[in-house]
This record gives sequence, structure tokens and C-alpha cells, in this order.
Amino acid sequence: MSDLINDGHYPEQAGIDAYGNGGFRFAGMSHRGSLLCLPTGMFAWSVTVPGDITMESLAPVLAVADDIDVLLIGVGPDIAAIPRELREALRERRVIVEAINTGSAIRTYNVLLAERRAVAAALIAVDKVR
Repeated sequence: MSDLINDGHYPEQAGIDAYGNGGFRFAGMSHRGSLLCLPTGMFAWSVTVPGDITMESLAPVLAVADDIDVLLIGVGPDIAAIPRELREALRERRVIVEAINTGSAIRTYNVLLAERRAVAAALIAVDKVR
């Protein structure tokens, strides 16, 4: 997969067409690495494992929380817990958080986006698709 755009940003929110091999395909492009799908666009995300998910790594999400009803966190190939302080910080902003495997997060994100819901996704890249 080639890099998305040099600065790791695509200026619109888009559905995910494919994933695996360490990246994602959307809007006719490929992106290697993890991805934040926000109302303000698609961004490269430095997180590679669930333990990397922190207040700092989710700062871009918190910055647009008023425009999000649901945040889907794709935690990789399996399920992992999200720290309580992160859930509480998002709950205080009235954002519902669902942490599930990356494939399930993508499928749900695409459906909610197609329904024009206020959805965002934080997706850890996976190598193999299940």
C-alpha cells in the first residue's frame, strides 16, 4: 500500500472499502498504518496496539467530540479493554464508545456513516482479515 497523502490526512470522512496487510483502502486510496476517521477527515494514527490508546492519542477525537455521537475503536484482531478514564472523558462529552475488533468496527462504522450518523472510528491496522 502507498502512503495516503504526505501529511497523513484526507480532508473528508469516507467509508472503508478494504482493510488488512497493515492498512486500509478508502476514497480510491491506500493508507498503511492505523487510522482515525473523524468528521473533519481521515488521519494517520500512531497507535499500533491497544496499550497505545491514551488521552494523548485520542486528543484529535476529543477535539471534535461535540460532532460525534459514537466512537468505534477497532482494537486490532481481538478484543481489548479501553481504560476507564478514557471512557469517562468521552462519556462526559456525550460520546458513546464501543471497543471491538477492527473488522467489526469497520463494518459498523460504514453502516452508521451511510446512515449519516455522527460516527467516528479509531482503527488499529491489522495484517490478516478474519
